Parts: sequence; C-alpha cells; structure tokens
Amino acid sequence: MANVQMKAYKVRELVFHNKIQGKVQLKLSNKVSHNVRYMQPDLCEGTMTVEVFDKEQPDVLSVKITVVGLFQIKKQVEKEFIHVDTFKELFPFAKAIVATVSANAGIQPIMVQDVDIESQEIYRFDLPKRRPKEDDQ
Repeated sequence: MANVQMKAYKVRELVFHNKIQGKVQLKLSNKVSHNVRYMQPDLCEGTMTVEVFDKEQPDVLSVKITVVGLFQIKKQVEKEFIHVDTFKELFPFAKAIVATVSANAGIQPIMVQDVDIESQEIYRFDLPKRRPKEDDQ
C-alpha cells in the first residue's frame, strides 16, 4: 500500500441503534461502500460507509459509520490501485470503531467481516497491469 499515504481521517457519520431486549439471536449482515474523490494530482479523499444490521430485524440492531480519509498519492499510479489501497487503509479504522462503539454500548463487540476488495469483480486485475513500486516516480 505504498501507493497512498493516509494524512488524516475522521468519522463523518455514526449511527447506532440498540433495541435488544433480553436474549436474542442475531444474524448480522454487513454492507461496505467506498468512493474516491480526486482533489489534486497528488491528493485524494476516500469515503467509506460500513453498515451492520440484523438480517431479519434491522430495527433491533444496526450500526452505520462513514469514515473519510485524506491521502497523498504517488505519481503515475492507476486509479484502480488508488481505490483499492485507500480501501485497505480505511477499512481497519471503520472496523475498529464499530467494535469499540458496540462494546461500549454494553453488548458483545460487533466484528465487521473482512472484505477482500481485490476479489470483487470490479477490482479484478486480470489484465497484465504493473503495480507501481515504492521508488516509482
């Protein structure tokens, strides 16, 4: 992930609903979305939204967090790699915040399932592209 360097991040939105009463079995599901906005030739903003909810009763338990990161970009890096690398940088922060918020709310920490972004169809690099090295300018 040497193609991008995170300069800062912030939580833009955090919504947590906990209406669990008594013992209840939850079947959690999660959705993750990520977008990149290019601000300057060497600067971009990644925005990630993670939603976790009960599949059968989403009004009983749900968490939604939007995390925004500011990234320095290496020169001559294809946007596909920037998108993947900013995702990989932001995801652990979103995951940790969801776990911390749920634990501090008095329930077992909600562990967001890992996402292998490179296995997603839109990010499959089947074409012979060269991933830039750290020393590329």
